[in-house]
Amino acid sequence: MALRSSSEDEWVLLKCIHPEIHAVHSDDDDIILSTAEIHSWNFPSLHSRLFITIKAHRNRLIASSTYFRGSLCGSFRDSSFDCLSIQWNLQFLLNLFQFIYGYTVEITSDTFLMLFEGALYFGVDGLLLNCKTWLTEVTSVKEFPSLQLNSLIDIWKFCSEQANDSFPKLCTNYLAKNFMWAVTYIGFCDIPYDLLFCCLKHPQLTVCSEKHLTDALLLWLGGNVERVTRDDCIEILQQIRFSLLPLWFATGKRSCCEFSKFFDESIQAIFSLMELPSTSPINIYGNGDVCHSRIRISEYTKQLDLSGCPQIKLGVLLLSLLPSSYDRDQLLTKTIRSSMNYEALGRNKLQIQRALPVLLIFGAVYEVDISNCPMLRLEDAIECFSRSFPSLRMLKAAYLLHFETKSLFHLVQRCPLLHYIDLTVDISPVVSSQVTIISSYPAVLSHMPRVSYAAIPSAASLYLMSTYLPSNIAKLTLEGRIDVTDHDLQTLSKVCVSLSFINLKGCTSVSDGGIAVVILECVNLHSIVVCETSFGQNSIRALCSCIPGCDRLTSAQTKGKNSTTLAYKLQKLHMGGCMGVSETCLTDLMSQAHKLSSLCLRGTDLVDNSLYSFSGSSLEMLDITCTKVSAAALAYIFHKNPGLTCLRARDCKNISKPEYSADGGVSYSQRDLYIKMGTSCQFEDIAVGWGFSYVSLDALKFSLRKLRRMTVGLGGSLGEQGLKVVAATCPLLESVTLYFQVLWDSIMVDVIILFRHLQELSLCCCLGEISFSSFQFSMPNLRKLRLERVVRLMTNNDLVSLTQNCPSLTEFSLRGCVLLNSESQMIISSGWPGLISIHLEDCGKVTANGVADLFNCYALEDLLLRHNGQGIQKNFILHAASKLPMLRKVSLDLCDAKDGDCDIPEVVDRNSLSTVKIARCKPQRCPLDLPKLKAQKTLLHKETLVIVWDSKSTIRTLVKERI
Repeated sequence: MALRSSSEDEWVLLKCIHPEIHAVHSDDDDIILSTAEIHSWNFPSLHSRLFITIKAHRNRLIASSTYFRGSLCGSFRDSSFDCLSIQWNLQFLLNLFQFIYGYTVEITSDTFLMLFEGALYFGVDGLLLNCKTWLTEVTSVKEFPSLQLNSLIDIWKFCSEQANDSFPKLCTNYLAKNFMWAVTYIGFCDIPYDLLFCCLKHPQLTVCSEKHLTDALLLWLGGNVERVTRDDCIEILQQIRFSLLPLWFATGKRSCCEFSKFFDESIQAIFSLMELPSTSPINIYGNGDVCHSRIRISEYTKQLDLSGCPQIKLGVLLLSLLPSSYDRDQLLTKTIRSSMNYEALGRNKLQIQRALPVLLIFGAVYEVDISNCPMLRLEDAIECFSRSFPSLRMLKAAYLLHFETKSLFHLVQRCPLLHYIDLTVDISPVVSSQVTIISSYPAVLSHMPRVSYAAIPSAASLYLMSTYLPSNIAKLTLEGRIDVTDHDLQTLSKVCVSLSFINLKGCTSVSDGGIAVVILECVNLHSIVVCETSFGQNSIRALCSCIPGCDRLTSAQTKGKNSTTLAYKLQKLHMGGCMGVSETCLTDLMSQAHKLSSLCLRGTDLVDNSLYSFSGSSLEMLDITCTKVSAAALAYIFHKNPGLTCLRARDCKNISKPEYSADGGVSYSQRDLYIKMGTSCQFEDIAVGWGFSYVSLDALKFSLRKLRRMTVGLGGSLGEQGLKVVAATCPLLESVTLYFQVLWDSIMVDVIILFRHLQELSLCCCLGEISFSSFQFSMPNLRKLRLERVVRLMTNNDLVSLTQNCPSLTEFSLRGCVLLNSESQMIISSGWPGLISIHLEDCGKVTANGVADLFNCYALEDLLLRHNGQGIQKNFILHAASKLPMLRKVSLDLCDAKDGDCDIPEVVDRNSLSTVKIARCKPQRCPLDLPKLKAQKTLLHKETLVIVWDSKSTIRTLVKERI
């Protein structure tokens, strides 16, 4: 009896059987293991067995598990037996014995449910506690999720069936805060309705924007059509805050027939939020409830995307950052509501300041995108950002025309951790090197004044610079900002000492000397984008001068190279359209740019000598459009840079010309170039022209397997066979642009059928006979379509068919479709309500009765209407600016003006407009003097008036060209 009382002396045999085994098994299939030797068990090999007999201590089992306590010492029939059969998952049973005998059992996303279910059934409290601890810890991690989505769903389902309240709540919390991660999984549509609905109601639901949430819910509904009712769909969609959707997104979804009602209401709510609360036709706030006007921000939010939302104002931002308890502060709430009106904002500035100290802090937010939010002034938002987003590192604020460059310095001081700022605006079409300026007010200088790059800033500038602390800005984009001056660049170079990337593309007000100052002061620069600027000799000298304080390297790798110059460190240099660079300077620069990976020399005086002097071997992108390089010089680049994936070489006539040796033989031809390209590179983007043909394409087959974008311009000829080769060779192709190609219906049918991933198709001035039957095929992924002088006989019925076959278009351009009329406007706006760009030129009588239906494309940003019928009202531009809150660019022709003229909006009335172009034609009589025939008149272009607004002024320029 004494021996039986010892917990380590009484043994019991446990016959463990796989749950799927029902037949009687032979003892030959079994093995016997003793827990006394558990340390030596080979667990991986045991997991595959169907039968295992385990010899274990009775009392230890009884003490560790309620199941064994009842089976081995209770009133059950076999409680006195020395042998017990268990039919359960063998992997769990092996893990169970490990746990009972003091070994650590690893819990993972794949094993949790097995361990938890088993621990629950066998009543192992310690293992249950471990499971709960693990799930609590793994669902509370703020970093990258470690619990897989399919495991999360299984856990939630099992625990919900077991009436376990705590675990489903953990699962819901985990899914809510990691919702953006869950959307990327294929199994997202497998999320049960109840789990998804609880997640949507969860206060910590974390998404980048309402657009991302809407896309996810539409995806889920599409994958659960047969499993959810109509009421369920409505219940799900009602959780979206429709008033905070981007306007272009809401308008685009109006064509979604099943849920169009929600997006119609969304558009109404957006416009109501844009208007003053007192005049709004819809009460956005309901009975004091502002929940649906609050931007979703949680403690786990890292990226906040508000781009494309004209309804986002300072008031909406403040409401979203205040604690919900402040909704009951009637005075503050009333003041914030009134801040929707900027005049009221000025009057209530003190009250707004009172709200700032109580704004919530969201420390995880590192990126904010407020691009294309024309009613949110960045100057007003800076204080909110500095208070609520202390970890802000990336700010995208493109197309905010009211933001002055001088406010940039205040921004970097208030948000000291900022690393990247994007302040892009539309590039002015008036580039002095590309157009002939007749007159301009204020003056646009065709030749910028020369400033020495060693110029010393004035005393006033030095004082201003001393008031700013050095910032952490490493990447700065000022593209298109014609209000940026040399003085601004001088200040930037002192404040942004860590600058490594700068984009000044289209900044036509800065001089060569101003750019040189930045280069000399910012010694960490490795990426420079200065296309369409005055970048020239001084800037290149600055690049090729030695970096102060930099010791010359003596390693074999850099021996003989100018390793102490900024040019040597350059990784990206885009200087397209910069005509102020001599061949000698460019050659010197190329000889020192050893580390370049991206190089744009489009439209420069680039010749072979400069390419032959290039010392680098890391090029991935090269743009030599409209230069004088030859095939041999280009082949030299390919030989040294096998990693090249992007080549743009349109309008390079010299490439098609063979080179001859002294004896008159051909020393190098274009075919040799393409053979070299085909064996050296793997292209993803290619643009070619002169001399390119089907034969060239045949030589390139191997290098085009990863091609995504292809452009063939003037002088190139693909033909039917070439397009078929492209379709067969390039399965990933997303963009095709063809100029002056010979096309037939049979060719176009092949293109549309074979290019299933096509997102952009541009056919411009192509020859041959193409009927609209070529486009009677579905292109569901197509986003951009440009048909210029291609389908001359397109009718309204054809246009209706096109809207059905290409339902996802956002940019649409037609030119030369002479049979269209005013009804075409309604077809376009109803078929593609989400269009952001419409170009119609020489299209019959589309505007003969005025323009009205196109205003139903509420999110339009770019509108071109030329030679479509003389019916455009005099106040059209002003009317369009008031109706279309996102409209930035308008192009018209006075030939279409009903009264022969167009009103130009004042600064206060332009809203989001940044550029207006008005072309003027002049009549020309037939030179033949035929008295019996009425003299024929033809219209010839005369001039174009260009009005450009920046943050400071209005510039009116008259140019000779049609732009």
